[in-house]
Amino acid sequence: MKTLTKGISSNLTDLGWWKSWIGIIVGSMILAAGFVFFINPYNIVPGGVYGASIVLHNLFPSIQVGTFGYMLDIPLLLLAIFLLGSNLGAKTCVASLITPFIMNVMSAMSYPDKAALESLDPTLLIGGRLDMSEHLMLTSIIGALLIGVGSGIVVRSGATTGGSDVIAMMIQKYLKIRFSQAILIVDGTVVLFGFIVIGLGIGSGGNAESGAAVLSLYSLLSIYVISRSVSYTINGPKDDKLLFIISETPLDELRSYILDDLDRTATIIKSQGLYTHHDKQMLFLVVRRKEVPEVKEMIKYADPKAFVVVTDAYDTFGEGWKTLPASGEVTPE
Repeated sequence: MKTLTKGISSNLTDLGWWKSWIGIIVGSMILAAGFVFFINPYNIVPGGVYGASIVLHNLFPSIQVGTFGYMLDIPLLLLAIFLLGSNLGAKTCVASLITPFIMNVMSAMSYPDKAALESLDPTLLIGGRLDMSEHLMLTSIIGALLIGVGSGIVVRSGATTGGSDVIAMMIQKYLKIRFSQAILIVDGTVVLFGFIVIGLGIGSGGNAESGAAVLSLYSLLSIYVISRSVSYTINGPKDDKLLFIISETPLDELRSYILDDLDRTATIIKSQGLYTHHDKQMLFLVVRRKEVPEVKEMIKYADPKAFVVVTDAYDTFGEGWKTLPASGEVTPE
């Protein structure tokens, strides 16, 4: 029996290992596709390392966006190891290195020749079948969604794509600025860089007379969509609800409903009315949003005079919910 249990445990572990690596590869491919087909050809700069790479490609068109990703990511990974003492792990290193490779391969396969590859002309992308030059808002949203979903899958698989995250961690450590604010500073700096090079026509892809400066607005839109789609991919809709139910009577019917029908548990907290000094019981319960209406019906049935508070639960860990992250584990926030 012990041998069988160990075998099952080993198989599950192997399955999880393969699932995480497949997730990293698939996430990197989705992320790369978002850049290659919807972001790079239109000089939209969605912050981060690859946003900076797009700007640099405008200055040096013979070097591809993915190659600039290598040139920026590798030094940042080394800095993270030596300055932050960060235990990046193999997954993060692989994700940071295969993404620009996939991006370069996709780009080479999507353009007919070297000149088109250097110019990233959208009219030549896949034979002109994916030219969205007249729909910049749509292409920025679609590209940002793909980038966000791809990045989220990579993070859910236990890695990060490096890049601006590393810079933000340095800013947080040495300048004592919150990580979210540091990310905003990094992305904002990249967008400003893009505005100067592309919007003002300094780079090869910029043309101030054709309204290229407006691309910065699409860049800001893409940054917002990326952040939202990353969050949703990692954490889901986050629609858990927290209920506080205060009653002066025993809630036996509600207790049975929670344990048997919802297949959940709750916590009873002894309490006392501030004015009446009567003994009461407070039920602490977390449920899915779609379960709230039925729970409220059961509360009304058990005690029509119960005092009920329903609020959002930002994150829920424990039995029946998510597992608390281990030390050093990539925690999606």
